[in-house]
Amino acid sequence: MNLYGLIGFPLTHSFSKRYFSEKFAREGIANSSYDLFEMQTLEKLPELLKKHPDLKGINVTIPYKKDVITYLDDLDDTSAERIGAVNTIKIFADGSTKGYNTDYYGFRQSISEWMDRRGEACSNLKALVLGNGGAALAVKTALEDMKTEYKIVSRQKSNDSLLYEELTQEIMESHLLIINTTPLGTYPNVDTCPEIPYQWISKGHFLYDLVYNPTTTLFMQKGFDQGAAVHNGLKMLEMQAEKAWDIWNSEEDLWSV
Repeated sequence: MNLYGLIGFPLTHSFSKRYFSEKFAREGIANSSYDLFEMQTLEKLPELLKKHPDLKGINVTIPYKKDVITYLDDLDDTSAERIGAVNTIKIFADGSTKGYNTDYYGFRQSISEWMDRRGEACSNLKALVLGNGGAALAVKTALEDMKTEYKIVSRQKSNDSLLYEELTQEIMESHLLIINTTPLGTYPNVDTCPEIPYQWISKGHFLYDLVYNPTTTLFMQKGFDQGAAVHNGLKMLEMQAEKAWDIWNSEEDLWSV
């Protein structure tokens, strides 16, 4: 049996288990299963790998995308090492582990397709990235590669970020692409959203939410009510999941973002 799984905390509502279980059934992939491994601390990761020698690959979610790096034997230098966060781990036959970041691929591909359909290009816009966690690292790298100027907005002040209360009308009106990388608004906490001044959002804005459940988050709804175009994170998740599958099942250690 080939085993795959997800680590993080909490894992009460997992996209990955449903997605891969349905993929196995739809594509007739035999002798494969996908399980959830909820862990309150990453110190349990070595124990998990010992307990399940049939593990071939692991997805990593909140809050471990950055901290998991210290537990791995190797990092892919074109994705995880460059970004500083891991969401996919490949486990080799000898038990060694290597970290990758497929969030980059999923985000870049999905936002590019969306913007193309809207007749716009990311490089023509300035962006606000809400949040500064592991997912934000992949988003920032993708924006840099797409030649898109951006500002980070976080609850904690730093040299390279703004506080939410520092968002002025001028900043909002000059940054037409707003990307939520925080978990705010995720089911069941659907009544929460990033505290940005939505009154300054217009029909020229594009709001992209990495959250996929619910389909329309409060962040998206508030933007839509102001005339903005909105997009959720489902396509990104599907694309990053397929890229993870390719990594886990490639005969050679090949990767290209």
